[in-house]
Amino acid sequence: QGTRDHSPAQAALRERLLGAVVSCFKRHGAAAIDTPVLELRETLMGKYGEDTKLIYELQDQGGELLALRYDLTVPFARYLAMNKVNNMKRYHIAKVYRRDNPATTRGRYREFYQCDFDIAGQFDPMIPDAECLKIVHEILSDLQLGDFVIKVNDRRILNGVFAICGVPESKFITACSTVDKLDKVPWDEVRSEMVGEKGLSPEAADRIGEYVQLHGGLELIERLLQDPKLSQNKLAKEGLGDMKLLFEYLTLFGITGKISFDLSLARGLDYYTGVIFEAVLLQQENEHVEELVGVGSVAGGGRYDGLVGMFDPKGRKVPCVGVSIGIERIFSILEQKLKASGEKLRTTETQVLVATPQKQLLAARLKLISELWDAGIKAEMLYKKDPKLLKQLQYCEDTGIPLAAIVGEQELADGVVKLRDVSTREEVRM
Repeated sequence: QGTRDHSPAQAALRERLLGAVVSCFKRHGAAAIDTPVLELRETLMGKYGEDTKLIYELQDQGGELLALRYDLTVPFARYLAMNKVNNMKRYHIAKVYRRDNPATTRGRYREFYQCDFDIAGQFDPMIPDAECLKIVHEILSDLQLGDFVIKVNDRRILNGVFAICGVPESKFITACSTVDKLDKVPWDEVRSEMVGEKGLSPEAADRIGEYVQLHGGLELIERLLQDPKLSQNKLAKEGLGDMKLLFEYLTLFGITGKISFDLSLARGLDYYTGVIFEAVLLQQENEHVEELVGVGSVAGGGRYDGLVGMFDPKGRKVPCVGVSIGIERIFSILEQKLKASGEKLRTTETQVLVATPQKQLLAARLKLISELWDAGIKAEMLYKKDPKLLKQLQYCEDTGIPLAAIVGEQELADGVVKLRDVSTREEVRM
């Protein structure tokens, strides 16, 4: 179906993941916003390159053309324009929809969550961009998914490469979407698509190939700044200058060990205007998760300075940069890891089970559990008048509840509760 139900264990895992992501976003001072699932069709069209065909289109009773949101970025830009907001640091976690061929083992669905962090506003170059990359690094490190690399590039550098290689400007975006496939298919296939389907000359494709297979760090940026052809292109020179500045800030953040300046990174969405980035998990050593190598990127984003202006009646621009964490793909990886390790995941946060050892004590249980709930303690009891004590303790073990509060006739007479540690079986009266 491309959508799926989640068992309590899966829902608990997803909640744990989302909690880790939200706490990182909040740590960086982001406020939460929300936008509608439905947008006007015209709002979404023409923003996603070749992926426009994946938008779910709808129609209301009056015939107005609508669509389900494809991502959280375009609705955010529309929100900024409609509300005349000039700067904002926000996060948004919500479902998006794509009319796609699902691949559930790779975390690819028609309905799925996105976790977005964006900084909107006119600021000095590369400072917000560097923070977005720091956030990706923090989240992927916190979740302990294994080794990863964050690839960075700049649309202006790519466009400069296309220009000096003889690609007409009208074909920049379509050439971008082809280059974007380099992480999945070899250069030969990308080259034949450029020539056979996109109409580029073989010479232009070969010249592009010399650049887009380069990757490195500051030394590569310095080398390209000295490149006789590329340094003559105004856009590319701007992009390389900003890339150098970005790497200086990332060095100060101490994360350049995980960053790769990669000219093959293109990201096929139309709205990117500057820095683009994508986080990729590297091959897992663990034999249990060998099949997960094909999961692909787990986070991506970039700068989109022209998007807000498309929705503003006066064309007022608000520069923006943002990142989206691919929570569904991360979820698929962690789920496989949990299965392989045999680790049992708690599906509730219940702290204590209220139990009774004898019959006719339902009233005592109800009274005590009410007091616990009122005190903000997460508590449960079995929905049976006279359950056996063994069955109640077994329920604690099965669900991972750490404590049992036991009230029997003796405890009631003494005005105490027997608190039992389920795993150690130690008991204290209080």
